[in-house]
Amino acid sequence: MNLSLLSANKEITFIILLIFGLLTFATILFYIWGIVKPETNLIELKIRTKSWWSMAFVFIIASIIHPVISYFAFGLLSFMALRELASISKNVREEDRRIIIWCYLSIPVQYIIAYYGLFNLFVIFIPVIMFIWLPFMLVIKGSTNDISKSMSVLPTQLMLTVFSLSHLAFLLSLPHIQGFNPGGRGLLLFIVFMTEINDVFQFTWGKILGRHKIIPKISPNKTWEGFIGGILTTTLLGYYLRFLTPFSPTEALIISFIIGCSGFIGDIVVSAVKRDIGLKDTGKMIPGHGGLLDRIDSLSVTSVIFFHIVYNLYYT
Repeated sequence: MNLSLLSANKEITFIILLIFGLLTFATILFYIWGIVKPETNLIELKIRTKSWWSMAFVFIIASIIHPVISYFAFGLLSFMALRELASISKNVREEDRRIIIWCYLSIPVQYIIAYYGLFNLFVIFIPVIMFIWLPFMLVIKGSTNDISKSMSVLPTQLMLTVFSLSHLAFLLSLPHIQGFNPGGRGLLLFIVFMTEINDVFQFTWGKILGRHKIIPKISPNKTWEGFIGGILTTTLLGYYLRFLTPFSPTEALIISFIIGCSGFIGDIVVSAVKRDIGLKDTGKMIPGHGGLLDRIDSLSVTSVIFFHIVYNLYYT
């Protein structure tokens, strides 16, 4: 573990302490709340808090250890997410399930490309090369019955679980900006923390004030009150946490607002997939929040949008 990074970088140390401080506060708050008002149903909030502790440990450790290990950890995250999504998919022909081996093999290639900072190859390997390669492998099997379903599902699975999440790892390979000490690790902690805090506050505001449903057929717990409250809270926090980024105050407000909106998009997209399959959760890996995809669904969108905003603003 790169402890020297923490001692040399006050911004990263501060955000890590802040994350654990907020989680500790939430844990104590819900415990006391349960004693004072035992009639209040806090089971879901308490279980979710436990899952937030788990996710915090994973991403913080991945951000401060050696870059090679960090990349391996993110690659493993993509592998588990892809396996989880592939296991619940019902629109891939049974005879095509062996083709998914090519999806798994693409994971180390994508992360090696990211590790060496090969941006031009990084942005086309999965969206272009694998998008062509997977249908070709399906075609040479010789059967065309329902082949279009596999052609559409397999590349989408790769985009949601490998291409999107690999943008988090690529942040660690971005060149150093003069005067910006947190670097890629600061950007990584910023996008992960902002995405998770947006999920937390959209859920919390929805529980407290939620009255008007947004899209009840897809995500019945999503309300306009939760959506707006979460985005406003995320935007405000992003303004004060901009020290982890090279953003100006105005940029921090705009980008944090975009993170809030795009996090909501990622959440409902995965929710729509689950509704189509007939599942409430994608798995049981994380206590209180179902599968891995249930926890990182928002990151599948926010990571891509955030990376390309940062890259185009500061690295082109």
